[in-house]
Parts: sequence; C-alpha cells; structure tokens
Amino acid sequence: MSGTAEARVRRLTHRQGPNFSLGFRRLPAAKRQAVYAAYAVCRIADDIVDEASNETPVAETERKLDAWEAEVEAAYAGKPHETATRALADVLGEFPIPKDAFTGLIEGCRWDLVKHRYETFAELERYCELVAVTISDISLAIFGVVDSRASEFGRSLAIALQLTNVCRDVGEDTERDRIYLPLDEMEQFGVTPGEILAKRPSPAFRSLMAFETSRARDYFRRANPLPECIERDARLAVRLMGRVYATILERIAREPGAVLHRRVRLGALSRAGVVLAGLLGRPFVS
Repeated sequence: MSGTAEARVRRLTHRQGPNFSLGFRRLPAAKRQAVYAAYAVCRIADDIVDEASNETPVAETERKLDAWEAEVEAAYAGKPHETATRALADVLGEFPIPKDAFTGLIEGCRWDLVKHRYETFAELERYCELVAVTISDISLAIFGVVDSRASEFGRSLAIALQLTNVCRDVGEDTERDRIYLPLDEMEQFGVTPGEILAKRPSPAFRSLMAFETSRARDYFRRANPLPECIERDARLAVRLMGRVYATILERIAREPGAVLHRRVRLGALSRAGVVLAGLLGRPFVS
C-alpha cells in the first residue's frame, strides 16, 4: 500500500469511526491497514447517502452509489482510481475479503434513500444484515477465523452494534425523517411517529427504549464467544469494539430520553474502562 493511501484511510477511520478505531489500533500492522482500507470504502458509500441534502434528487445519489460500486469492482479487477479503493486493492492479495460484502453494504445504503420507516423487526433485521453483517464478513476475512462458528457469532455482534446505533441515533435520524424503530413495536408501547419526530421523551418512549436496548443486549450476549473464534492477534480488537458499543448501550438504557436530543458518547474514563475490560478478556455483556 502506498504511504499516501495508507495515511489517508487511517486518518478517515480515526476521524469518522472513533469507536471502531479504539479496537483497530490494537491489530497487527497488516491487519490494521487492511481494516482501515475496508472501513474507508464502506464509509464513503455511507457518506454518499448521509451527505446528500433533503433536496438532492434520489436519482443523483443513486448514480453516485452506482459509480462507487463500479469503483469497488475496479479494485477487485486491479484497476482502482480512488485513494480508498487503491488501498483496498493493495490488501486483497493477502486477505480474502468477499466482494459481495461491499456490494451488499451499498445495497443497504440504497435502502436509506427510499425507506424511512420499518414496519417490523424482521424488516429492520434485514437492513442490519445489509449494512452491518456485511461488515462482519469483511472483518472476519481480515481477522482470521479459527472456529467455523465465527460467522454465526459475528452476525450476532454486527446486529448488536447496529441496533445500538439505531437506539443511539433516534434523535439525529429524525432530521432526515428516518425512524428505524419498528412501527409495530412503537404501537405496542403507545409511541407515535409524531412523538419521535417532535423529540418528546414520554414514559411510553422510555418503555419502548427499554425493550429495544434489552434486545440489543441479547445479541451482544449471543456474540460473547466470538473472540475465541478468531486468530489470537485480533481478539483484543474485537473485545474492545464490542465493549465500546455495549457500554454505550448501557448508558442509553440508563438515560433513554437523552437520545432524542444528543448523541450518547463515552468519555476518557469510560473508554479506559473498556480497554481494561478488554485486556481482562471480559465478555461484551454478562
């Protein structure tokens, strides 16, 4: 990988994905650079959608996603043109990263252009498979697998991370008229889309969020065996990434109304606690 491409994808990852980069920094050099490259390719696809304004025609954003998907194809053909895809092409000879994981993620990005509500958890879970389980597939190809159950546990962790994002970003998502919380579950708890869009943290909303965070916690619990299923030099990185998000989830569970008005983040002391828990080999959740 060229020094320029390597530095650029590293900076993008640290800037745009601080929760992930806490773990990425603990990987050995070759795996770390492969993860940075893959993250940058995924991040750019996500940014194409998120940086489009409400006035941007959907067709225009779709064309940009088409172009980025073609650029991913070019990377696998050994003819990339962009910094991120050049960095990716440089690591494909060493790591068997599946191309369909990138194309699946881009398909998930397309969903965000046209689908702003999810009727059921089954619909939301399918979205999680596109935008998160695909990233697990990419990551496992880099981390190295020593147990065939890694894919199953990786899927659980990926969904846990994405459900944590859904809970964390409820308020931010309203700015784009997006509600990822399943509508049938909102109805079950007596929460209307209007209340979410108005950012009113009612007792019913707190009950709904208790249900949503509990389900995410269950996925973390299912994922607890994952670190032992991957190569030893990647285990700490996975423990840290999982613990960061599990800690954010617990903070949301304690103060669910906060997500309507601000993004829940971890301070330096909490992040130090995450690192210690990772070093001690503690599970994502008990």
